[in-house]
Amino acid sequence: MDFQVPNTLAEQIANFLAERIMTGEIRPGERIQEATLASELQVSRASVKEALYTLERWHLAEITPRKGASATQLNADSATELYDVYLHLLIMLATRLCERWQEADRAAMLDTVAKVTGLIRQPGTDITRMVEASFDVMEACCEVVGNPYLTEALSNFKPAVSRAYYLGADHYRQGLSTINTFFSELPKAVLARDTAQTCSLIQRFAEHQKRLIRRALG
Repeated sequence: MDFQVPNTLAEQIANFLAERIMTGEIRPGERIQEATLASELQVSRASVKEALYTLERWHLAEITPRKGASATQLNADSATELYDVYLHLLIMLATRLCERWQEADRAAMLDTVAKVTGLIRQPGTDITRMVEASFDVMEACCEVVGNPYLTEALSNFKPAVSRAYYLGADHYRQGLSTINTFFSELPKAVLARDTAQTCSLIQRFAEHQKRLIRRALG
């Protein structure tokens, strides 16, 4: 990835670093040197520092006083704990979605889900595209629910969860049938306003995903 200076410099630096962390170019626990990075990208250290705080909010970097920043650890246990918290946020989102969706929301919600299932059925599925499409479903649901605090919390988890997906791509290909079943059944439960079934589907799917994560990172 070639670095290009955009209008929002610190955010672009954060996105640039996030990609390097998610793909493993910056390894778990590896130090991120402010001065070196500022020189490499030809930006100010202040912009780099601001970007690192964004990475910390995204759960991709850890900033320690007097030691600086490093990429967060990623092993089976840390990924499971991350996903446990993410699961509870998803259940909260699903509960509010069942309560708040309106008929005008139906088409947009079904369209985002259809994109995921369409990608799953393609030969040689691109896991990165499928994961992005899955997050599009989450973002569409956030828009319907309209809770800015919940939306922000879920958005901050997206890069860290993507990192686990990216590094475990081969294992996720083995679980595509389960993913397809989940995205086929979920809209039915939501449109029926069946909160219990919706939350049950998410819980089972999350447990499946955690098993894949542990297998990939174990």
